Amino acid sequence: MMKVWRVVIVGCHPTSMLGTKLILEEEQEIEVVGMFSTWNEAVYTVQQQQPDLVLTDYEMPEGKVEGALVEMKQSSKGTHFIIMTEEEDSDLFQPLMELGASGVLSKGASPRQLLQMIGGLREGFLSIPLDWVEKGLRPMTTSRGLNGLLQLTQTETFIMERIVQGITYDKIALEIEVSRRSIDNYLRKIYVKLEVSTRAQAIEKFALFSRQNKQMYA
Repeated sequence: MMKVWRVVIVGCHPTSMLGTKLILEEEQEIEVVGMFSTWNEAVYTVQQQQPDLVLTDYEMPEGKVEGALVEMKQSSKGTHFIIMTEEEDSDLFQPLMELGASGVLSKGASPRQLLQMIGGLREGFLSIPLDWVEKGLRPMTTSRGLNGLLQLTQTETFIMERIVQGITYDKIALEIEVSRRSIDNYLRKIYVKLEVSTRAQAIEKFALFSRQNKQMYA
């Protein structure tokens, strides 16, 4: 008999989460241990409970999943993460996998498709929608942007580490004894070096290549 998988659901709509919970718990070897509607609740719960699986929306009122995904994966390395998107967006697959996701699935997928993806993870296999492969998706690790990361100064690296951890800009300014405006100036330089235009993109790229760098020298 297989181990019962403990699952956390994170989403915007309580009714949708409840429906997903009922679908999952029809399987005798799945137990939903929590449903949450904010990233903060999700991050805290994953850290405390170390679930086997987190099934989460890609986008919440506070923003997209990237920053929370990195934080949750860092605190619970054995947890799998399936990201639910509004549409079958194969462009999200590679970046999210590099940040620690175990799968990406459209919210329009059938219950059977969701259960098949979970079943594959339980057996140690990754599932990809066949039409994504037919459209040319070829998952691979990329080194794009690594040069930008290596160009960051010690202060810029510290600022990005704190941002990934969810620390506010005002608190970072106090920690390094500069003005809040100086943090904005640092961020503009960081964005140029990382070749990004938004905070979420900077977090995604910094977290990805920092993790790869640690693995390289571990």
